[in-house]
Amino acid sequence: MFLFCRKQQLLQALIYKTRNLSTLVGTMAENSSACAKGFVDSSIHVDVKDYYGKKLQKTGDLKTNACVAPAQPVPAFIRQALKKVHHDVTDRYYGCGLVVPESLEGCRILDLGSGSGRDCYMLSELVGEKGHVTGIDMTEDQLDIARKYVDYHMKEFGYKKPNVSFVQGYIEALTQAGLEKNSFDIIISNCVVNLSPDKKRVLAEAHSVLKDGGELYFSDVYSSGRLTEEIKNHKVLWGECIGGALWWKDLLQLAEEVGFSPPRLVTANIITVDNKELQDVLGDFKFASATYRLFKVPKGNTKSCQVIYNGGITGVEERFQFDSQYTFKVDEVVEVDGEVASILTHSRFKEDFTCQPAGGASESCGVKPKEGVVDPFELAAQLQKHSAAPATGGCCSTKSASCCK
Repeated sequence: MFLFCRKQQLLQALIYKTRNLSTLVGTMAENSSACAKGFVDSSIHVDVKDYYGKKLQKTGDLKTNACVAPAQPVPAFIRQALKKVHHDVTDRYYGCGLVVPESLEGCRILDLGSGSGRDCYMLSELVGEKGHVTGIDMTEDQLDIARKYVDYHMKEFGYKKPNVSFVQGYIEALTQAGLEKNSFDIIISNCVVNLSPDKKRVLAEAHSVLKDGGELYFSDVYSSGRLTEEIKNHKVLWGECIGGALWWKDLLQLAEEVGFSPPRLVTANIITVDNKELQDVLGDFKFASATYRLFKVPKGNTKSCQVIYNGGITGVEERFQFDSQYTFKVDEVVEVDGEVASILTHSRFKEDFTCQPAGGASESCGVKPKEGVVDPFELAAQLQKHSAAPATGGCCSTKSASCCK
């Protein structure tokens, strides 16, 4: 192990020989620490650190819109939380979507690639003093900014003690960074998974530290096909969240391999690359930012269900859009497939829904939603045309339904 790590250090020293001595020493020291934990800092990690720590100083320095959140309505309570985040933190924000799942009060949340901490601080108010938010990032410059404003935000939120913390580490090695297995209710990630050279390991580590019933809710960049080596090796495209984009079909396979439920597509948005030089390299490949939700719940032996949303979740008290297929309205019966039935009965949402086996007394008026969409490009096209019809609507009440297990 020592010889392997030493070879890695010498190789990186040769690759980056044009850097000054202090940078080389720092890089080798980081690699030595990573090797001791069984994880080696790759040249991609070094390049990403340099891009986000040194080359990018503000959101306006980005060359594409891949890492900029698309314009979309933001609930008032989230807007208010974002307004309280210090401007030095938001100025270094490079996310590609708004990653705020529902029912957060009291939850333990992990933010993969937390950067300057914008999402962590926003979520730290939403989970409340009894909840906790942990941010993990490998870039020291970003973490320095995040840690600088812990006391500022706790004062803004009126908390007696911090409910947010930041850890330096790799999203491919969460347990090695000191994060406990089966310890988080929710993991979020905002335009970061694509920056990893080993996405299967990222998903596997996320699955490991989630509690049973936990959720990975993340926004990321996806491609229309498997990218060429030329694109993957382009440093600027990788730093811009394009070069490392996963073919969306591969996400479905990787999620299944590590044990997650099939990904549920929430929303999607087409990415444009308004840079001719970069577009020439990309050729005919298309890109989209998309939000998926993956759950750590039992698989198989789950039958379809009729469910009724009981209401009351903050921000979605009357109408809860679970994903692009299912939107639940209070007191309406909706027929869901076995996968969603398992999610709703084994996750943090189990107290928010009443369900009964399909074929019950309410079957005649249960709502059958449209077919689900998993292709982000298809969904983005639908949303652009404003053709996505409401997923539910019904006539039944909750009075006679009982919960199915």
